Amino acid sequence: MEGMSTNQTRKVDELASTKGESGPKSFSSALTLTAGLLGFALVCLDASIVNVALPAIGSSLGGGMSGLQWVVDAYTLAFAALMLSTGAFSDRVGASRAFALGTTVFTLASAACGLAPNLPALIGARVVQGVAAAVVLPASLALVRQAYADPARRARAVAAWAAGGSVAVALGPVAGGMLTTAWDWRGIFFVNLPVGALILALLIRAPRSERRPAPLDLPGQVTAVVALTALTFAVIEGGTAGWAALAVAVVAAVAFLRIEARQPHPVVPLALFRNRTVAVTVAAGAAVSVAFYSLVFVFSLFFQQVQGRSALQAGLMFLPMTGLIAVTNVAAGKLAGRYGARLPMVVGQGLAVVGLLLILYVDSRTSPVLVALLLVPMALGCALTVPPLTAAMLDAVPAERAGLAAGVLNSARQMAGALGIAAFGALISDGFVAGMRLSLVISAALLAVTGLLSFRLAGPSASSA
Repeated sequence: MEGMSTNQTRKVDELASTKGESGPKSFSSALTLTAGLLGFALVCLDASIVNVALPAIGSSLGGGMSGLQWVVDAYTLAFAALMLSTGAFSDRVGASRAFALGTTVFTLASAACGLAPNLPALIGARVVQGVAAAVVLPASLALVRQAYADPARRARAVAAWAAGGSVAVALGPVAGGMLTTAWDWRGIFFVNLPVGALILALLIRAPRSERRPAPLDLPGQVTAVVALTALTFAVIEGGTAGWAALAVAVVAAVAFLRIEARQPHPVVPLALFRNRTVAVTVAAGAAVSVAFYSLVFVFSLFFQQVQGRSALQAGLMFLPMTGLIAVTNVAAGKLAGRYGARLPMVVGQGLAVVGLLLILYVDSRTSPVLVALLLVPMALGCALTVPPLTAAMLDAVPAERAGLAAGVLNSARQMAGALGIAAFGALISDGFVAGMRLSLVISAALLAVTGLLSFRLAGPSASSA
């Protein structure tokens, strides 16, 4: 939904020349920025482009509702969980090498998705895509930061990088509908191939990044992946297998907490959450992700399976809400700079709650145009909330831990979105409209709670744009 700095991106800008960018150096920096922006946009696009294509995938490969949920969550879970460690991996091998490796694997996995002969093969390829995306994201930001020595130019470059992610997420549903209608659902994956090739070509001119020592918490990372995957499986599959998976999730979560409490370099420092601002912003970010990403999933199916619209029509129904997100993100950053994070966060979450309650009255007979307009307040509320909460979290931790804190925040948001899709998918499988309304109520309740908690954040002096 928005571009944000993520994970353990070190002070890679020290690698850049201190003389400023001009001539060949400026051209090389522009190419590096283009490659980084395209890489970030590519992995963001694949988090949203697939939703509108789900009915077509289901018709082609079968699998039912649970299979469609895994097509989305296989990518999101791998992306979210491994993002905790891939910043450190990028430091260890060098950002340019990590970015090239991640882009190559992502492109090949996209081809495997497009060629998948059955649903298990598609889900497996989506996992590989998610792993590669987790490498691409922090490495792309590190590359952009190291390409610009001048702070002002670097700030503009990072802003352009972030905007690329915002635009990609916003265009995802529309692009998915257009490609599925004009080509086939496989087109949403094949379109990644020329973009990946272009990124790799641009990287030829990018300077090599220095390798930096960075500790890896492999036991913590492994237990986090097991806990999240088992929990998602339990929610999606249910039954006896679901209860067994839930038990595995609990054991892995306990093991994760014990490991993180004892690790000298934990992947998630538990002490971070003793800070009220960190705890509130992570909770608010998670609630926003549940509302936004999960409901895009639900309404992508609603437009097609309940109202009988085409994939293209379904994609276009999201255009009013997604078209305003990037603009709202920018406005939210300015509001946070002027009034502090608390005001836009509270207003944004309140607006999202009102928007969710308005959608409660939607059913199969509601005009799709009206549904599209009713989705706008929820989306704008979420877009108004995220930039201020990100700024508040980063301001609440020491500068040397900002990358780690951003990684924790974004991983939590992606994980919450994956779990929301799992839970809401299970609800609508037992009765679409009734399950959809219950999903809306749950999302509104979560945002109401985190909105109230946001009142406890400090005032204007605690946040900056």
